[in-house]
Amino acid sequence: MLVVKAKIKEFVGDMNVAGDFADNLSKEVEYLIKKAKARAQANGRKTVSSKDL
Repeated sequence: MLVVKAKIKEFVGDMNVAGDFADNLSKEVEYLIKKAKARAQANGRKTVSSKDL
């Protein structure tokens, strides 16, 4: 899990958060990180940076 459920609930305020939301959000974040890592590697870098998003 790459996200903190409590932080999600805090962010959405008075709305409810579905039980599967954090899991799916974590999967999306994982996908973005993998994509950024691949881009950094393709450019010969060992540092993933914001430009890789």
